[in-house]
Amino acid sequence: MANRSVVKVFEELGLVSLWNSTIDTKLLCIQRFVRLFAYGGTNLILVQYLILLGIPKAKIGLFMTLTLVGDTVISFILTIFADGLGRKFILSLGAALMIGSGVVFALSGNYWVLLVAAIVGVISPSGNEIGPFRAIEESTLAHLIPAANRGDVYAWYSLSGSLGTAVGFITSGWLLQYMKDQLDWDDLRAYRAVFWAYAVVGAVKLVLALALSQAVELEAKQLAPVEASETTALLGNGAEEVGPKKSTIRSILPNISKESVVILINLCFLFGLDSFASGLAPLSWLTFFFHDKFNLEVGKLGSLFFTTSIITAISMILASSIAKRLGNIKTMVFTHLPSAVLLALIPVPSSLPIAMLFLILRSSTQQMDVAPRAAFLAAVVLPHERTAVMGIINVVKTFAQSLAPFITGILAGHQLLWVAFIAAGSLKVTYDLGVLVVFVNHKTHDDRAEEQRQAEEEETLRGSEDEDEQ
Repeated sequence: MANRSVVKVFEELGLVSLWNSTIDTKLLCIQRFVRLFAYGGTNLILVQYLILLGIPKAKIGLFMTLTLVGDTVISFILTIFADGLGRKFILSLGAALMIGSGVVFALSGNYWVLLVAAIVGVISPSGNEIGPFRAIEESTLAHLIPAANRGDVYAWYSLSGSLGTAVGFITSGWLLQYMKDQLDWDDLRAYRAVFWAYAVVGAVKLVLALALSQAVELEAKQLAPVEASETTALLGNGAEEVGPKKSTIRSILPNISKESVVILINLCFLFGLDSFASGLAPLSWLTFFFHDKFNLEVGKLGSLFFTTSIITAISMILASSIAKRLGNIKTMVFTHLPSAVLLALIPVPSSLPIAMLFLILRSSTQQMDVAPRAAFLAAVVLPHERTAVMGIINVVKTFAQSLAPFITGILAGHQLLWVAFIAAGSLKVTYDLGVLVVFVNHKTHDDRAEEQRQAEEEETLRGSEDEDEQ
């Protein structure tokens, strides 16, 4: 009885689904941990580092904006062609570029050189995912995992990122404190050591990407009977109709259905609004806010954001269990809405403990929408569309986010950073309500397939009853 209870708990937490998943699935989760570890480590000091190089706050905001715009273009190209060129190849290429950007940041102080390195090598100004990695990985996970287990695995995939960010924060914070206090390094030397570490982490990610098997690649399938295509697509096995042979370029481009285009437009608008709000209050400016307003030392700053990231990671475990009861959309909205309100409240108190309380409370629900959102995205479009759709949404989100940091930089330069946080929280509330209105009653392909299956079973049962009566 005790064993059954333990298994039940593990099932609720999604551990059974993760344990039974493939090696590739586990490698993708580890890759996300490693990547977000690097983002967290550099994000803690990115604004301070650029200020130390003599760059004004408005230009730092412009730096972040241009980084995200450039990354949008690169992400669009890489995600559109990822399935054609190979997901493993694109993930490996991205890891190699991370190595290069870390080296450049460690050696150069030139604004434009650093900007090119940040764009090409994916230096995250927000502490969150940018670049093509997440869209490709989430599409690959959907390809590797049965629909029933996706929510569980996506929750742990998201959790691995938050854990990586947390460990990156505290490791970077206290190593910097050690280098300055014990080794007597100046700030510039210590900060550049963090970027050397970023390059090393990029090398680790490259090894993990190369370790993936061919199972992560999308295999094109053909259907002989054309009339079977609609039913097959509904069931979601990724098959495509036999048609005229495409040119080399067109053969690696995605084919998105009209129904999915309508859904994509709605998702792009709503997710773009949320990302613009996130861009107004990115993690790099949030860490700077606490450092500047309350004069927190870098070690304590790292510990604070380590704590919030750990709380965020723990909350993600609960998201899958809640989604099984409320559904993906309601879970997304009802968990994200409180965090939006708390974000707007962070700059209000003049007391550090109260500001920290708002930050910690926000972190308890901040990322609970991530796993159900990924599961919803994977179910709402056809299998062969996932990489492209997730990639396009990722590009729209990055572009929308890129417009905001420049505004935040200008506000910070005029001592109005608090305005950015209030505006960000208000826009996120609008996003949450919009998602609820547009998608609360939307049926995914999996829902329709299940309804069709049940209808067929009922029809078969009625046919059997009619035969018995005759």
